[in-house]
Amino acid sequence: MELKLDTGRRERLGLEEAIFCSHKSDEQLATILRQHAEEVRACLLTRLSAEQFARLPAIFQSALDYDPGSATAILNGPDPCGSAARLAIVTAGSSDVPIAREALRTLAFHGVHAEVVFDIGVAGLWRLLERIDELQQFPILIVVAGMDAALPTVIGGLYPGLVIAVPTSVGYGVAAGGNAALNTLLGSCAPGIVVMNIDNGYGAACAALRALRIADR
Repeated sequence: MELKLDTGRRERLGLEEAIFCSHKSDEQLATILRQHAEEVRACLLTRLSAEQFARLPAIFQSALDYDPGSATAILNGPDPCGSAARLAIVTAGSSDVPIAREALRTLAFHGVHAEVVFDIGVAGLWRLLERIDELQQFPILIVVAGMDAALPTVIGGLYPGLVIAVPTSVGYGVAAGGNAALNTLLGSCAPGIVVMNIDNGYGAACAALRALRIADR
C-alpha cells in the first residue's frame, strides 16, 4: 500500500509527524509504522484504540510506547524528560483527563515537560483558588473542560498568561457532544483565550509548542 508520509514536517514546522488512527485500517497502520521503523523516524499516533493496538503485528506492539488512557502511542520517542515543567495542563473534572493526557503525551513526545493539575472545576471554586498562585508561575496553561466549560473563562480572568482552552464532549443533555462547551468558550468574556476544537488535546499541545518556540527565539 502506497502512503505519502510528511517527512519534512519537523524541518518545516518544528513538529514531528503525527498519525490520526481513527478510521485507518490495520493494513494502513502497519504500513505507516513499517516505514517509520525502517527510517528510524519518530512518530506519534493519536486516537489509537486498544482494539487497534491489539491487532498490530507483535513487532510493532513491542516497539510502541502505548498509553490506553490517552489512546496515544509513540515510536522512537525521546527519553523521559526530567527538566522543569514549562507549562501546566488543567482539567475541570476527572472525566476530562483523557483529553488532557493526549496533550500531555504530545508535549512529552516533543521533549517538553508539563505540570498537571486535575479536577479543579468551578463546581468547587475553592479548588481553583487553592492552586491559582501555583499556576501563575507558568507562561502557558492548557485548560480542558466539558459541560458548561466555565473553567477557562474563570482562569482567564485571574491569570495573565496564554490560556489554551479545550472544550470536551463530556456532559449530558444539551452539553452532550461538546457543542455547548465550544460555544461557551467562543463567547467567553475573558479576553485573549485561544479555543481549540472539541476534544482536541493534540492541537492544544501543538499550539503551546508553537508559543514556546517563539518565546525561545
